[in-house]
Amino acid sequence: MKKFTPSEHYEPQLLRGGAFTHLNTLFGLGNQSGWPDFLWLNGLAHLKNSNGQKVSFVPDSQFQEETRYYEQIIYETGHIPTREQNWHDLFGALIWCLFPKTKSLLNKSHIDDIEQYGLKQRSKHRNALTLFDECGVVMAITDEQIKTDLRAHNWHSVFVSKRTQWGKAIQPFIFGHANYEMLTQPFIGLTGKVLCIVVGTSFSTLTLQQKYAYLDDILYTRIAYEGILKDNSQMSPLPLLGIPGWCEENEDAKFYDNTDYFRAKRR
Repeated sequence: MKKFTPSEHYEPQLLRGGAFTHLNTLFGLGNQSGWPDFLWLNGLAHLKNSNGQKVSFVPDSQFQEETRYYEQIIYETGHIPTREQNWHDLFGALIWCLFPKTKSLLNKSHIDDIEQYGLKQRSKHRNALTLFDECGVVMAITDEQIKTDLRAHNWHSVFVSKRTQWGKAIQPFIFGHANYEMLTQPFIGLTGKVLCIVVGTSFSTLTLQQKYAYLDDILYTRIAYEGILKDNSQMSPLPLLGIPGWCEENEDAKFYDNTDYFRAKRR
């Protein structure tokens, strides 16, 4: 297993298959010969932030003299400072395109929290927003027991016993762009934060684009009106390399015997 070291070059072979299947299906990301440019990125984005500003990705170099906080820039202008040839920011831009309502809500929630507590003091709510934004994985499940098993760290039950249910009753959708960045060079220990959404069996009949739109709506509602990100309590650790199809080594059930990675729940 490779150790994570950020790549300085665009290597499309890193983005083919596994966890990147969705990005390839919707954006053809693995077929790009070089770093996607801003014209391409902004051609994907037809959305507005919660302040009514048209969202656009703008080179980070244009904000060198900027004194406003990152989230304030996005909320007040709709401009998202984006570093060129940078995995983290590239994936961040694509998540905006996949979950526009939720990303806009998270941005507004940061602004509301800053107005209440200031920039120096971070509330539990704002910490949860950041954690989900960077490391979140939305798990669409048809059985509440999956959520129970994930929270209890019953890894063999989820990854081995229920392996045939992945892609059907259990479907993962990456929200945290830092997950994607690290998955370009995966390493044992790579862990996301999972948030489960119970869906009906008809969910599997939707197109991939429809699934993202559906989850975006559900996430928006649950975050805005049910407060599921008021703190970190609704999220639980998810060893990303345990997800079937995301790592060749996990085809052997013995892979899950590594208790340093697939840790038991602390009692």
